[in-house]
Amino acid sequence: MTPIIAFGEALVDMLSSRLGESDTQGPETFTPYAGGAPANVAVACARLGVPSRFLGMLGEDHFGDFLAAELAAHGVDTSGVIRTKAARTALAFVSRDADGERTFDFYRPPAADLLYRQEHLPPGIFSEPAILHLCTNSLTEDAIAETTLAIADMAARAGCLVSVDANLRHNLWPEGHAEIGLVTRLLDRAQLLKLSREELDFLRGDHPEDAWLAERLAAGVRFMVITDGPGEVALKGVGLDDRVTPPSVQAVDTTAGGDAFIGGLLAELAEHGIDGDWHQDTAFLHRAVETACRCGAHAVTRPGAYAALPTRDDLEQLN
Repeated sequence: MTPIIAFGEALVDMLSSRLGESDTQGPETFTPYAGGAPANVAVACARLGVPSRFLGMLGEDHFGDFLAAELAAHGVDTSGVIRTKAARTALAFVSRDADGERTFDFYRPPAADLLYRQEHLPPGIFSEPAILHLCTNSLTEDAIAETTLAIADMAARAGCLVSVDANLRHNLWPEGHAEIGLVTRLLDRAQLLKLSREELDFLRGDHPEDAWLAERLAAGVRFMVITDGPGEVALKGVGLDDRVTPPSVQAVDTTAGGDAFIGGLLAELAEHGIDGDWHQDTAFLHRAVETACRCGAHAVTRPGAYAALPTRDDLEQLN
């Protein structure tokens, strides 16, 4: 089975007790949940039985201890996690509306995860074939962006498969919105790319959708999935234009939905193998996205991130 290596931010989601602005009964409280998109994906894969490793930096503080313990408890290899006194572990205060849709208020920067550099990589990290998973939240400052692009290039040269989830969080960027050119540079380093419909529309701007997607394929992307909340998932590739309908569920908290989805997809790919023309096996890709949809549907019915991610047994019980 191909191992998963996820690089980027691990942070603490402080989840509000309120559901929407009309929920004013009692004082608002916040419950800490372990989170951070790449860390969520590492946990998602581990809970599905795939060897999983997380690379990142945490502060030498209470929240860093909490995250390191949670990652390990869920079966993630944390030997590539660096601790620092130079910055605190990042926090995100998460508010939800009555449908479980969330908004984030980030306490980052400064944050420990932004201080990770190439010299912190474990020796021989890409000596064996693996799937490297990245998100764009590690592009928001120049130094961490340079590190992220360099790690993607190292993995690709070593024969690893590079997976990227756009996962845009505009309020993390100094300008208040993601830098499209820089984000695109990372997307074009991927072989597997995940976007939401909203992210696709932002990134393509006035560019026609089909032309923008064709440019990604020309750059080397082999397979793209475009999610649309509870709506259909589009599967795109050379000669591939398919749709998968996710299960219908009542959402409680959508925080980990997208990460559960991509984690499920990567877990299926890890079992299938990354040798050869995996991206041309359309029957496999359709089945893998169906599993990914089931993972996402399970996650949004529970609060938090790591705690909401499904096991294989959970998926069997999902109608």
